[in-house]
Amino acid sequence: MVLARRKLGWSAEQVSTVCLGTMTFGVQCSEELSHKMLDYFVSRGGNFIDTAEMYPAPDVDPRWRPGRSEEIIGNWLAKDPTRRS
Repeated sequence: MVLARRKLGWSAEQVSTVCLGTMTFGVQCSEELSHKMLDYFVSRGGNFIDTAEMYPAPDVDPRWRPGRSEEIIGNWLAKDPTRRS
């Protein structure tokens, strides 16, 4: 299955019609598992990834720290800079 893409607003950008939420990255999912999820999502044509400064969740977990999901995504991108296109 390849994810469909649609034009993003008035821009020329095309985004997948499915967005990968990353709120479980860093607490509920290890970095290794998060990278596997990102690999799978991209292999199916996904390019729309949701993250926020409050991720990961839950914020009551002692391992929680803001921005961890962004760090995991950044580490994943750094492993293969061609993913940034």
